[in-house]
Amino acid sequence: MSMSDRPILIKKIKKGGHDGHHGGAWKVAYADFVTAMMAFFLLMWLINTTDPEQKKGIAEYFAPASVSATTSGSGGILGGTSLGDDGPKSSGSNSVITQLAPEAPQDPQQVGQSSDLTGASEAQLRQEIANREAADFASAAESLRQAMQSMPELAELSKQLIIDQTPEGLRIQLVDQEGRSMFEQNSARPNARAQVLLRAVARVITQLPNRISVTGHTSAAPGSNRATGPNDWALSSERANASRLVLQAAGVDADRVYQVSGKAGSDPLYPDDPTLAGNRRIAIVLLREAPVLPTDTSL
Repeated sequence: MSMSDRPILIKKIKKGGHDGHHGGAWKVAYADFVTAMMAFFLLMWLINTTDPEQKKGIAEYFAPASVSATTSGSGGILGGTSLGDDGPKSSGSNSVITQLAPEAPQDPQQVGQSSDLTGASEAQLRQEIANREAADFASAAESLRQAMQSMPELAELSKQLIIDQTPEGLRIQLVDQEGRSMFEQNSARPNARAQVLLRAVARVITQLPNRISVTGHTSAAPGSNRATGPNDWALSSERANASRLVLQAAGVDADRVYQVSGKAGSDPLYPDDPTLAGNRRIAIVLLREAPVLPTDTSL
């Protein structure tokens, strides 16, 4: 083949071309979307796992100082100290800045729950505990009275129940009536009537955390000059212990029982007539919490 018969090949070379496929733009947009969704779900999780007090603390943390609702170190998860003109103050210290007291709650059970005790003195804290206990005791007493009236098998027995508040706490007394005893004579075994009453009491006192004391009382024998017979001390103690067992079987935690005792006839309900059936009784007391003692108490 001669040189003139060869085909002519033309080679084209493109310089500086940028027409190649680059598919990375959508990946950046997708990564931004995934990041935004992760932040959103993280925010939703944090909202659902924080309680109202923590939310309030977080809000105050990010709020400007000029509108902060606190005058010292915040409580809860942001507890600590803050600096003022007269030195650092903790959230538990007394503040010289007067704060407006919140509106008093209408429900007695809410007394103290919405009040601000920051900076309260020891006497105020003791009074607050007493107020809360009194409200809880009043609610428990009312619940027991309603239960006695709403259940036909208990309505007739309500006359044998005396409920009052004493310096010791909420006292619930199950008393005998003429012809309606809770124990057989000289027996420490509670009869069916007594067990029904004790179970009704147990359903109410299980709702409160207070410790419990159970005390047995007897009456003087008719025609006797002595309020307490020779066997009444043991009998009253055994009846108190038998009542404790019924309460525990009905759901009362054994660790809450503080004292079980018998007073025989030494503390009659009717001192003018120690032979009355009403002097024979079981007294169940929800004890008040022990008061807070000063740290610098000297003996």
